[in-house]
Amino acid sequence: MVLTTTPSPVPHFLSTLTVNNNNNNGYSANHRNHNRLLLLLNECTYMSQLKQIHAHTLRTTTSTHNPHTLFLYSRILHFSSLADFDYASRVFDQVQNPNSFMWNTLMRACARSFDRKEEAIQLYYRMLEEGIVMPDKHTFPFVLKACAYLFALFEGKQVHAHVLKLGYDSDVYINNSLIHLYGTCGCLDIAQKVFDIMPERSVVSWNVMIDAYVRLGEFDTALKLFREMQNMFEPDGYTMQSVISACAGLGALSLGMWTHACALRKCGGDAFDDVLVNNCLVDMYCKCGSWEIAQQVFERMAKRDVNSWNSMILGLAMHGKAEAALEYFVRMRTERFVPDSITFVGVLSACNHRGMVSEGRKYFDMMITEYKIEPKLEHYGCLVDLLARAGLIDEALNLVSDMPIKPDVVIWRSILDACCKKNAGVELSEEMASQILESEGGDCSGVYVLLSRVYASASRWDDVGLVRKLMIDKGVTKEPGCSSIEMNGTSHEFFAGDTSHPQSKEIYQVLDVIEERLKSVGHVPDFSQAPMVDELNNEKQHALKLHSERIAIAFGLLRLKPGMPIHIFKNLRVCDDCHKVTKLISRIYNVEIIVRDRARFHHFKDGTCSCMDYW
Repeated sequence: MVLTTTPSPVPHFLSTLTVNNNNNNGYSANHRNHNRLLLLLNECTYMSQLKQIHAHTLRTTTSTHNPHTLFLYSRILHFSSLADFDYASRVFDQVQNPNSFMWNTLMRACARSFDRKEEAIQLYYRMLEEGIVMPDKHTFPFVLKACAYLFALFEGKQVHAHVLKLGYDSDVYINNSLIHLYGTCGCLDIAQKVFDIMPERSVVSWNVMIDAYVRLGEFDTALKLFREMQNMFEPDGYTMQSVISACAGLGALSLGMWTHACALRKCGGDAFDDVLVNNCLVDMYCKCGSWEIAQQVFERMAKRDVNSWNSMILGLAMHGKAEAALEYFVRMRTERFVPDSITFVGVLSACNHRGMVSEGRKYFDMMITEYKIEPKLEHYGCLVDLLARAGLIDEALNLVSDMPIKPDVVIWRSILDACCKKNAGVELSEEMASQILESEGGDCSGVYVLLSRVYASASRWDDVGLVRKLMIDKGVTKEPGCSSIEMNGTSHEFFAGDTSHPQSKEIYQVLDVIEERLKSVGHVPDFSQAPMVDELNNEKQHALKLHSERIAIAFGLLRLKPGMPIHIFKNLRVCDDCHKVTKLISRIYNVEIIVRDRARFHHFKDGTCSCMDYW
């Protein structure tokens, strides 16, 4: 039953309810009264009706020590907790010695509410303090759910101790809630331990464990668990969401397509109606480099929500399809969906990846004035990056100084990166580097690499050496470039200068051929992209040649059939020299190369890139 607060007429036979407590059949009359009130409660659809039933209950029933009366109050509490928590709390406080069902009813209402989850934990402690009734097996899932939402790991561990003390450690529902708690709080080892010692598991047990690994980026482990699960249970829609998300995280297109086919086979026509699964598919295809298939999935969706539109807009933005992303934004508004904060991250990212400064300003203002959305760091970050990369570095700095939020390391790095690309001057770059190093989490290799490139571009090689020495003195190591390529369902991973692959000899032979063909078309390496290498240019050229994405591309040329696109996924941003080289390789070998780096996708074909050299 769902209650609303709209006023309604008095229930049709409420006024006929009378109790003659002086009658010899007083017990029977009370019993009939309870039954009639319970019947009325089941027919009740408005809070106004419920309050009238409650008032009649107060007038006509005996003490709540009577089990029938206590049950009646528990039903009033249950129904009121669904519509008016404050009223339910007052009902609860009127009951002498409430039973565990009543405590659980209030805790469940708090755990499921948006802003009362802390009260669920407080109620649990109050229940223990009063000590009239003990928690039962239904209590713990509600409290653990609230702890997980609040990342209340300390309180969650206390509840776990109570579970063990009271002997509920074999309950599958409680164990599922514990796995969810520990997975949400990042304690995968404890979550896995709870999962391993469970005497009984359900589909939900596997789902929460797989989802925990996906959320923390352990995609391979999640897929391994999924394979184990299939030997015992039939995956459901929630399983498929997690597995599809794991494929997206790995950039495993062929595995993602298999998962899509698996979802269609297991769910049949229901898969087209499952908004959550379809949203995951749109996100997965975008992140795996196939925005066209993502678009097909989106257009065939029987139902959509705001997240569906967000996934499509963000995906197109990631691929540099700014015009298409903005068209979907217009469609979204036309179909009367209200954009949210995430929508505008996608819209501003689309403008950023294409350098659409005036449009970016327009949508940033629209977000604030028309939709009353308060900008977050992500929105400011998009606009700052857009302005800085367009050469409007002073305007970007003014925006940063006017922000009501403290800028983070990402914002300062975007300005430093723009300074580096726009040759904005060594002094300004040094100032930005100082801001980054003073920010929390800013003392990492990226800032040193960028600053060394600024010095290298200015031919200040002594300063490049000083940056290297500073890194050594501080114990900062450069994050190694890593690129992966999926082939026949297997992911092959390469680091810069990698020789560990079984086919390394053949790969390096292909690299030598590529190098010769690049020279034949007049390619001159950009040595500023290898500033951390010692002085001789031939050593710098060799270092550039061994960047991880070039090794992965050589492997793709070696193993893939002619005409097959090469999909590369890199953990760092592509450097200028590798970007130029990849464009040339796509033309020389007549091959499409799709690279996803830390920031976006690059589609290389016929000697050009989808980013139009703006990234």
